[in-house]
Amino acid sequence: MDAQLSRRRRLLVLGICCSSLFIVGLDLTIVNLALPTIRTELGASVSKLQWTVDAYTLVLAALLMVSGSTADRVGRRRTFQAGLIVFGLGSLLCGLAPTVDLLIVFRMLQAVGGSMMNPVAMSIITNTFTDPRERAQAIGVWGGVVGLSMAIGPAVGGALVDSLGWRFIFWINVPVAIAAVVMTALFVPESRAAVPRRIDPVGQVLVVLLLGGLTYGLIEGRALGWGSPLILGCFGLTVVALIALVGYERRREQPLLDPRFFRSAPFSGATLIAVAGFAALSGFLFLNSLYLQSVRGYSALHAGLLTLPMAAMTLLFSPISGWLVGHRGPRLPLVVAGTMLAASGAILSQLSGETTLVMLATGYLVFGIGFGMLNAPITNAAVSGMPRSQAGVAAAVASTSRQVGASLGVAVAGTVLSARLVGPLESGFVPAARLYWFIIVGCGLLVLALGLITTTAWARRTADSSFGDTSPA
Repeated sequence: MDAQLSRRRRLLVLGICCSSLFIVGLDLTIVNLALPTIRTELGASVSKLQWTVDAYTLVLAALLMVSGSTADRVGRRRTFQAGLIVFGLGSLLCGLAPTVDLLIVFRMLQAVGGSMMNPVAMSIITNTFTDPRERAQAIGVWGGVVGLSMAIGPAVGGALVDSLGWRFIFWINVPVAIAAVVMTALFVPESRAAVPRRIDPVGQVLVVLLLGGLTYGLIEGRALGWGSPLILGCFGLTVVALIALVGYERRREQPLLDPRFFRSAPFSGATLIAVAGFAALSGFLFLNSLYLQSVRGYSALHAGLLTLPMAAMTLLFSPISGWLVGHRGPRLPLVVAGTMLAASGAILSQLSGETTLVMLATGYLVFGIGFGMLNAPITNAAVSGMPRSQAGVAAAVASTSRQVGASLGVAVAGTVLSARLVGPLESGFVPAARLYWFIIVGCGLLVLALGLITTTAWARRTADSSFGDTSPA
């Protein structure tokens, strides 16, 4: 495919993929600024608010890998277009939802469409840009766009909630999806894997049970009781599903998740970095929305504008990170990302009901720098040393890890808040949320440590030996 495309056409393909993924990433975070309004209008509890966010990220995480293998078999462009249509339909229905329960269901439909767009776009990009340096730069742009969309989601959401209403945070996706379907038909060539992987229904079911059991247990454990049979059963199911998944995939000729990937230190490290970094982001956005609107009394628009420093730093540092990854490798971006995330958590742990705007802006700026540097090296580290035929799968696993982290971040943040909350949210939020700010510090330190470890010569050797003598991605 790539031999027939000029550089201009390749960049156009990259632009189409990135613009479509922009709305998928936007939907991961845009809803956060609408949570207080949804809570009031639809009578949603804290756990329902958590599910409004996590229903999307959880389904997205569970289906990313199977969507990628399906696209390899039936056609990447066809799958990408189908994903856009389903995503647009889900967005339309979300805006029409009369109850919070139906909103959660339609968020899941959105995620089904999103799962067909995310790994497929990365596979299209990987097969369009064959030069290693050019591909690293394209991946950097892709990662930067995803990170930027998630960072500016609160600002866009706040503006829409205050001006048009919370339902428009979903309806804004519909015309973008329609335009992307047309552009994809006109400019993105169809492609399939030469030897497509077989569908792995058993592995897929085990992944759903693993992620669903863990997330449900974390979100509902506080309300139902950590020792209740249902919650203990959820955590037990998580453990059993994990053990069964590892055992089953090791014996399968074409596994959904190849166990050899995890022999590669850069790949394993990228997986953990993605989980830690996106858990920090999603938990931060979930709590920050409640803090600014419920504690400080700001409107959705004002709260969204206050997060612009974070979005601006993400916009500035995402392409810098992509350039550094392409020219110097992922080590420096990961070190900066981990350091800044930890520093931002330390700053935010000092929040009170009267914290100055200068201190708030400082915390947001530092967080934005850290997150802006994070995205590009995750995907690059994941595909580093992999055979080109496995690069799309490795990138899909990295994307899945992002969504798993996002789901866990909201689940843990909401659980910490609910467990420590004394009295009404407005007065009890600050002390209840403080523990999670320190969890962000821990996430940043983990990113820093893994960034140092997974970029050593030893780590590179583990990547090279994972698949034997194959051409790296």
